Amino acid sequence: MTQTVAVLGTGKIGEALLSGMIRAGWRPADLLVTTRRSDRAQELHTRYGVESVTNAEAAKNADILILAVKPQDMGKLLDELTPHVTADRLVISAAAGITTTFIEDRLAAETPVVRVMPNTPVLVDEGMSVISAGSHATGAHLATAEEIFGGVGKTLRVPESQQDAATALSGSGPAYFYFLVEAMTDAGILLGLPRAQAHDLIVQAAIGAAVMLRDSGEHPVKLREAVTSPAGTTISAIRELENHGVRAALIAALEAARDRSRELATGNG
Repeated sequence: MTQTVAVLGTGKIGEALLSGMIRAGWRPADLLVTTRRSDRAQELHTRYGVESVTNAEAAKNADILILAVKPQDMGKLLDELTPHVTADRLVISAAAGITTTFIEDRLAAETPVVRVMPNTPVLVDEGMSVISAGSHATGAHLATAEEIFGGVGKTLRVPESQQDAATALSGSGPAYFYFLVEAMTDAGILLGLPRAQAHDLIVQAAIGAAVMLRDSGEHPVKLREAVTSPAGTTISAIRELENHGVRAALIAALEAARDRSRELATGNG
């Protein structure tokens, strides 16, 4: 961990990566950040002991650049970085929909680029980050990205051709669960439960179900069937979900998210 890493764009995801790296053993002296506001820079320095620099200074001094800006800001950021990034740097992009080719075409020839799609549970060290290599990234570059993002959850390598699907499933995935919890909470209120109690019941059910899925190794159908008694309450609910096309709606929603990720990649913001 003797390399210098710069996080460009320290919003929630950028800060989560920063804190995860420090917990994993990176020295604050080896970490740089860029921010838009001086008060934010001071906040990060007070909290983590890291130095705030300009984008150009980060490009000149860091061995690894983590681009954690919004997709629509990537072009402008690369314009700032291009004069200063040499091909011996590793560039890691965490911007949804931005391809490695988009970045490679704007940097020095043969600059290694790794594309990563994290999701918001990196904020609580339970994230899933999907990692893909660009044209010039090696296994060692992928391992470096895994080391960084592994500090805030799990990582998975996929071909870049699968990144839009992974964005739809994992990057946007937490929002689908929040939407479901919201709907189930409203149902609990309709059934006569106070909101706080309905919320607590649903959240714990979600946590328990997720842990069982992760730790049991069982197929979700088998776990669902274990809850579904003949002529019981659960099968009555499942029938209504199927009657209302919930399964088909989820598939259509994921397809829409994938298609939007593709649009972002072509600059149709």
